[in-house]
Amino acid sequence: MTRRDPSVEIIIPHYRGRFILERCLDSLVKTSYTAMSICIVDNGSGEGDICAELKRRIEKLRVVTLQSNKGYAGGCNSALLSSSADYVVFMNDDTVVEPSWLLPLVELAEADGAIAALQPKILSLQAKQAGKKIFDYAGAAGGLIDRLGYPYCYGRTFFRTENDYGQYDEGKDIFWASGVAIFAKRVVVTDLGGFDDDFFMHMEEIDLCWRMLLQGHRIVSVPSSIVYHEGGASLAKGAPEKIYLNHRNNLAMLLKNRSATALVWVLPLRMVLECVAAVRYLITGSQRTKSALSVLRALIDNIRLLRNTLKKRNDVQVMRNVTDKMLFRNAPLSIFFSPVVAEKKATGQPLQ
Repeated sequence: MTRRDPSVEIIIPHYRGRFILERCLDSLVKTSYTAMSICIVDNGSGEGDICAELKRRIEKLRVVTLQSNKGYAGGCNSALLSSSADYVVFMNDDTVVEPSWLLPLVELAEADGAIAALQPKILSLQAKQAGKKIFDYAGAAGGLIDRLGYPYCYGRTFFRTENDYGQYDEGKDIFWASGVAIFAKRVVVTDLGGFDDDFFMHMEEIDLCWRMLLQGHRIVSVPSSIVYHEGGASLAKGAPEKIYLNHRNNLAMLLKNRSATALVWVLPLRMVLECVAAVRYLITGSQRTKSALSVLRALIDNIRLLRNTLKKRNDVQVMRNVTDKMLFRNAPLSIFFSPVVAEKKATGQPLQ
């Protein structure tokens, strides 16, 4: 009897933009791993005829149709509930993959039962089209987080991304895998309740990965798997709504997952830094007032939703198997003191 290859379902929430979806699917169907299927989540796009056409055209493709836009989190959860695959890949529709991208992920996941999620190397699609190799901002070579709760990546700091010259071509344990293309063990994600629907989009994958780590699972980068990402297809960089979601969800994530002892000192400091961020938006950028008000709105909504967040926090903390001391043992206080950033400054390596 031949051994069955583990099944993988690619889950792609889609809202608008036929071209980017078809481009993504055209690359996926060239994937060399055959035990793969695709699920498009029609996130209330109004483009149902397009999805039906694609279903007829592409083998092993199914469509989950939603009446309204539930964002990345709700869209992915809708498909997760009806999936029976061994592994799932939650993927943005503005991606293009290498044909060999999937096999290294499956092989590593199968080799180590402690692994719950994996992240490919994520490179900029625009740079690829220009003949360059530059990490994509949304994930780069694997996600990290500082003690204050600010995310960054190997290959990316707050504002800049690096050229890829092989410096991160060795897989590493990471804190979070990017929602651009997060490969995960389906049963683990299901047992954790999937993404937090209330996040809608932005940082929902970090929240999910944090919960994985608290249970004792591993998250690892796989640089031999390559995915290209266009970025900005849903919300442009610097858009007030994007600022709002990032600030709101980041604080909610802290409240849910950080230990009570840490929150005593982290939260007051973060409130100061949120005010600093609002002032910074007010004096820089193209939509100054709207951007600053987005931070204020994020703070108000976290207060308004605090009871609901604390209920979720209780559920998370009950399942905790790993202490913050262990989880943050190698994390810097701030991204600006990160060894990744400090090493580049010391050696004069360019950040972009």
